[in-house]
Amino acid sequence: MIAEDSTLLREGLVRLLAEEGHEVLAAVGDGDSLVRAVEEDPPDVVVVDIRMPPTHTDEGVRAALEIRERLPRIGVLVLSQHVERSYAVRLLSANAERIGYLLKDRVAQVDEFLDSLERVHAGGAAIDAEVVRQLVIRTTHTDPLAGLTPRERDVLEQVAQGRTNAAIGEQLHLSVSSVEKHLNSVFDKLGLARATGYSRRVLAVLRYLES
Repeated sequence: MIAEDSTLLREGLVRLLAEEGHEVLAAVGDGDSLVRAVEEDPPDVVVVDIRMPPTHTDEGVRAALEIRERLPRIGVLVLSQHVERSYAVRLLSANAERIGYLLKDRVAQVDEFLDSLERVHAGGAAIDAEVVRQLVIRTTHTDPLAGLTPRERDVLEQVAQGRTNAAIGEQLHLSVSSVEKHLNSVFDKLGLARATGYSRRVLAVLRYLES
Protein backbone atom coordinates (compact mmCIF):
# COMPACT_ATOMS: atom_id res chain seq x y z
CA MET A 1 0.00 0.00 0.00
CA ILE A 2 1.13 3.52 -0.75
CA ALA A 3 0.38 6.76 1.12
CA GLU A 4 1.64 9.87 -0.67
CA ASP A 5 -0.18 13.19 -1.10
CA SER A 6 1.59 14.05 -4.36
CA THR A 7 -0.64 12.52 -7.03
CA LEU A 8 2.20 12.43 -9.55
CA LEU A 9 4.57 10.54 -7.25
CA ARG A 10 1.82 8.29 -5.92
CA GLU A 11 0.69 7.19 -9.37
CA GLY A 12 4.30 6.83 -10.46
CA LEU A 13 4.98 4.45 -7.57
CA VAL A 14 1.85 2.45 -8.36
CA ARG A 15 2.94 2.03 -11.97
CA LEU A 16 6.55 1.20 -11.05
CA LEU A 17 5.59 -1.43 -8.50
CA ALA A 18 2.98 -2.99 -10.77
CA GLU A 19 5.51 -3.24 -13.60
CA GLU A 20 7.92 -5.00 -11.21
CA GLY A 21 5.31 -7.62 -10.31
CA HIS A 22 4.06 -6.19 -7.02
CA GLU A 23 0.37 -5.95 -6.23
CA VAL A 24 -0.64 -2.50 -4.97
CA LEU A 25 -3.69 -3.00 -2.75
CA ALA A 26 -4.34 0.71 -2.17
CA ALA A 27 -2.86 4.12 -2.97
CA VAL A 28 -4.07 6.95 -0.75
CA GLY A 29 -3.22 10.57 -0.02
CA ASP A 30 -3.20 10.80 3.79
CA GLY A 31 -2.23 8.84 6.91
CA ASP A 32 -5.73 8.17 8.23
CA SER A 33 -6.78 6.62 4.93
CA LEU A 34 -3.70 4.41 5.02
CA VAL A 35 -4.46 3.11 8.52
CA ARG A 36 -8.06 2.33 7.50
CA ALA A 37 -6.93 0.55 4.34
CA VAL A 38 -4.38 -1.51 6.27
CA GLU A 39 -7.01 -2.58 8.79
CA GLU A 40 -9.37 -3.68 6.00
CA ASP A 41 -6.82 -5.60 3.94
CA PRO A 42 -3.34 -5.87 5.53
CA PRO A 43 -0.50 -5.70 2.98
CA ASP A 44 3.04 -7.04 3.24
CA VAL A 45 4.60 -3.57 3.11
CA VAL A 46 3.44 0.05 3.23
CA VAL A 47 5.27 2.92 1.56
CA VAL A 48 4.42 6.16 3.34
CA ASP A 49 5.43 9.81 3.05
CA ILE A 50 6.37 11.51 6.33
CA ARG A 51 4.51 14.78 5.72
CA MET A 52 0.89 14.55 4.54
CA PRO A 53 -2.44 16.38 4.96
CA PRO A 54 -3.95 17.99 6.86
CA THR A 55 -1.01 19.67 8.65
CA HIS A 56 1.89 18.32 6.56
CA THR A 57 3.97 17.67 9.68
CA ASP A 58 4.16 14.14 11.11
CA GLU A 59 0.97 12.46 9.82
CA GLY A 60 2.95 9.80 7.97
CA VAL A 61 5.13 9.03 10.98
CA ARG A 62 2.12 8.67 13.26
CA ALA A 63 0.42 6.38 10.75
CA ALA A 64 3.58 4.28 10.44
CA LEU A 65 3.95 3.94 14.22
CA GLU A 66 0.29 3.00 14.59
CA ILE A 67 0.60 0.33 11.92
CA ARG A 68 3.78 -1.07 13.50
CA GLU A 69 2.09 -1.23 16.89
CA ARG A 70 -1.06 -2.94 15.65
CA LEU A 71 0.45 -5.18 12.97
CA PRO A 72 4.22 -5.53 13.52
CA ARG A 73 4.57 -8.09 10.74
CA ILE A 74 3.90 -5.38 8.14
CA GLY A 75 7.00 -3.74 6.71
CA VAL A 76 7.12 0.06 6.68
CA LEU A 77 9.18 2.02 4.15
CA VAL A 78 9.11 5.75 4.93
CA LEU A 79 9.89 8.40 2.32
CA SER A 80 11.08 11.89 3.22
CA GLN A 81 12.05 14.96 1.24
CA HIS A 82 14.72 15.81 3.82
CA VAL A 83 16.37 14.05 6.75
CA GLU A 84 14.03 14.37 9.74
CA ARG A 85 16.20 13.28 12.68
CA SER A 86 13.53 13.22 15.38
CA TYR A 87 11.11 11.29 13.17
CA ALA A 88 13.77 8.77 12.16
CA VAL A 89 14.68 8.09 15.79
CA ARG A 90 10.99 7.67 16.68
CA LEU A 91 10.59 5.08 13.94
CA LEU A 92 13.78 3.16 14.65
CA SER A 93 13.94 3.24 18.44
CA ALA A 94 11.03 0.86 19.04
CA ASN A 95 12.09 -1.86 16.61
CA ALA A 96 14.66 -1.80 13.81
CA GLU A 97 13.13 -4.73 11.93
CA ARG A 98 10.93 -4.39 8.82
CA ILE A 99 11.65 -0.66 8.64
CA GLY A 100 13.06 1.56 5.94
CA TYR A 101 13.80 5.29 5.72
CA LEU A 102 14.67 6.69 2.31
CA LEU A 103 14.99 10.15 0.86
CA LYS A 104 12.56 10.70 -2.00
CA ASP A 105 15.39 11.33 -4.43
CA ARG A 106 16.32 7.67 -3.96
CA VAL A 107 13.05 6.56 -5.58
CA ALA A 108 14.46 7.72 -8.92
CA GLN A 109 17.20 5.12 -8.48
CA VAL A 110 14.79 2.31 -9.21
CA ASP A 111 17.04 -0.66 -8.43
CA GLU A 112 18.04 0.77 -5.06
CA PHE A 113 14.44 1.59 -4.18
CA LEU A 114 13.24 -1.90 -5.09
CA ASP A 115 16.15 -3.48 -3.18
CA SER A 116 15.18 -1.46 -0.09
CA LEU A 117 11.57 -2.58 -0.46
CA GLU A 118 12.64 -6.22 -0.64
CA ARG A 119 14.89 -5.88 2.43
CA VAL A 120 12.05 -4.40 4.48
CA HIS A 121 9.69 -7.13 3.29
CA ALA A 122 12.24 -9.78 4.28
CA GLY A 123 12.36 -8.47 7.85
CA GLY A 124 15.45 -6.31 7.61
CA ALA A 125 16.16 -2.60 7.61
CA ALA A 126 16.89 -0.23 4.75
CA ILE A 127 18.19 3.15 5.86
CA ASP A 128 19.34 5.71 3.30
CA ALA A 129 23.09 6.29 3.50
CA GLU A 130 22.58 10.07 3.58
CA VAL A 131 20.07 9.70 6.41
CA VAL A 132 22.59 7.68 8.41
CA ARG A 133 25.38 10.18 7.77
CA GLN A 134 23.31 13.15 8.88
CA LEU A 135 21.95 11.33 11.92
CA VAL A 136 25.36 10.39 13.25
CA ILE A 137 27.28 13.64 12.70
CA ARG A 138 28.52 14.87 16.08
CA THR A 139 31.31 17.27 16.91
CA THR A 140 31.33 17.30 20.71
CA HIS A 141 33.68 15.35 22.95
CA THR A 142 30.70 13.54 24.50
CA ASP A 143 30.17 11.47 21.36
CA PRO A 144 30.12 7.82 22.53
CA LEU A 145 31.39 6.81 19.09
CA ALA A 146 34.55 8.89 19.39
CA GLY A 147 36.56 5.75 20.18
CA LEU A 148 35.69 4.04 16.89
CA THR A 149 38.19 3.98 14.07
CA PRO A 150 37.14 5.37 10.67
CA ARG A 151 36.81 1.82 9.32
CA GLU A 152 34.67 0.76 12.28
CA ARG A 153 32.42 3.76 11.64
CA ASP A 154 32.19 2.74 7.97
CA VAL A 155 31.13 -0.77 8.96
CA LEU A 156 28.58 0.49 11.48
CA GLU A 157 27.14 2.87 8.90
CA GLN A 158 26.61 -0.09 6.56
CA VAL A 159 24.93 -2.05 9.37
CA ALA A 160 22.61 0.92 9.93
CA GLN A 161 21.58 0.66 6.28
CA GLY A 162 20.45 -2.92 6.90
CA ARG A 163 23.22 -4.74 5.02
CA THR A 164 24.44 -8.21 5.96
CA ASN A 165 28.09 -8.90 6.75
CA ALA A 166 28.61 -10.32 3.27
CA ALA A 167 27.06 -7.26 1.64
CA ILE A 168 29.16 -4.97 3.84
CA GLY A 169 32.27 -6.82 2.76
CA GLU A 170 31.41 -6.31 -0.91
CA GLN A 171 30.64 -2.63 -0.36
CA LEU A 172 33.84 -1.90 1.59
CA HIS A 173 36.07 -4.47 -0.16
CA LEU A 174 36.63 -6.46 3.02
CA SER A 175 36.46 -10.17 3.77
CA VAL A 176 33.53 -11.36 5.86
CA SER A 177 35.93 -12.26 8.67
CA SER A 178 37.31 -8.70 8.64
CA VAL A 179 33.79 -7.30 8.83
CA GLU A 180 33.05 -9.57 11.78
CA LYS A 181 36.28 -8.46 13.48
CA HIS A 182 35.41 -4.79 13.06
CA LEU A 183 31.87 -5.38 14.31
CA ASN A 184 33.04 -7.20 17.41
CA SER A 185 35.37 -4.29 18.13
CA VAL A 186 32.45 -1.88 17.72
CA PHE A 187 30.31 -3.92 20.12
CA ASP A 188 33.12 -3.98 22.68
CA LYS A 189 33.78 -0.23 22.45
CA LEU A 190 30.07 0.54 22.81
CA GLY A 191 29.80 -1.75 25.80
CA LEU A 192 27.37 -4.13 24.14
CA ALA A 193 27.94 -7.48 25.80
CA ARG A 194 26.30 -10.62 24.51
CA ALA A 195 22.84 -10.92 26.02
CA THR A 196 20.09 -13.43 25.26
CA GLY A 197 17.08 -11.83 23.64
CA TYR A 198 18.86 -8.72 22.33
CA SER A 199 20.45 -8.07 18.94
CA ARG A 200 23.78 -6.32 19.34
CA ARG A 201 23.51 -5.10 15.74
CA VAL A 202 20.22 -3.34 16.50
CA LEU A 203 21.53 -1.96 19.80
CA ALA A 204 24.66 -0.63 18.08
CA VAL A 205 22.59 1.14 15.41
CA LEU A 206 20.33 2.69 18.04
CA ARG A 207 23.34 3.85 20.04
CA TYR A 208 24.71 5.32 16.82
CA LEU A 209 21.49 7.23 16.08
CA GLU A 210 20.98 8.40 19.65
CA SER A 211 24.50 9.84 19.71
